[in-house]
Amino acid sequence: MRSLTELPKVDLHVHLESTIRWSTVREIAAANGAGIPEDGPPAAFAGFRAFADHGALIRGCLRRPEDFARVAVEFCADEAEHGVRYAEVTFTAASHEERLGRPGMPLESVLRGLAEGRDRYGVECRVILDHSRRRSVRRAWRTLELARRYAADGVVAIGLAGDESYPLAPFAEACAAAREAGVRLVHHAGEAAGPASVREAVEVGHAERLGHGFRALEDPELVAELRERAIPLEVCPSSNVALGLVPSLAAHPLPRLLHAGLHVTVNTDIPAVVGTTLTAEYARISTAFGFTEGDLGGLSRAAIDASFAPEGTKARLHREVDAWLADGEAP
Repeated sequence: MRSLTELPKVDLHVHLESTIRWSTVREIAAANGAGIPEDGPPAAFAGFRAFADHGALIRGCLRRPEDFARVAVEFCADEAEHGVRYAEVTFTAASHEERLGRPGMPLESVLRGLAEGRDRYGVECRVILDHSRRRSVRRAWRTLELARRYAADGVVAIGLAGDESYPLAPFAEACAAAREAGVRLVHHAGEAAGPASVREAVEVGHAERLGHGFRALEDPELVAELRERAIPLEVCPSSNVALGLVPSLAAHPLPRLLHAGLHVTVNTDIPAVVGTTLTAEYARISTAFGFTEGDLGGLSRAAIDASFAPEGTKARLHREVDAWLADGEAP
């Protein structure tokens, strides 16, 4: 198989705070007097709570406008290095501004960094603002306010994330208001919790895409509904294994999701934490499941179609995938 770095790719499920290079974490933490583990992120986590605590430690290092802008620029550089042409990066803006007492600053700094990264590295990025299910409904409304205010600057969606044992129902009114305002909705569901969380995300949260969603397979009726409504899944194989939600890559339900006729995309989720890239994800699933270049091109196409990119961007990306596939067919 040819170098998969050259395959034009789209990353739809990736958390900015989990993309930060460890060398950058060290420098920012030192500049801000923040403490971090000396030996970097752990090789594995003892459950979702341990992972969430690690994430909170990293987020706490980010304090100045230049910190947020820097990690956004470096995100673009790292995505470009691995053939990503377009990304929708998730950022917990309302939490950061509340923590720092500086409304607007974290998001504005990230947007500035993404614009610089686009100009320098050619990666087109848009932003999804997430909100933890464990946090207040008031903060969720603030997340929606930020999404509406910065829509012209590249914020395309909001979504509920975090511990799926917490229901989405308390946020129903905010989700309905987002849909009414034309803000797209993408919720995490069906990762740590079962198919009921997926159904709630779709029926109560009006989800247009699902973060993870692989446990929908436990409910055949739900699978049929997702297939009929063409609701895409943002599948993140290495992340699922690292967090202990799937025992091994070989046991990952990705092939069964595809066989069920679901609209599946492959993404990195927390790349700096688990030590992956989108090129590595494509290579791993190719090895694990015998996927061909055509299969991987199809996954890239699925991500293009599932994205909230402008139609012109989608058309360009499809042409680039066409060219990659055609080059592989040349004698």
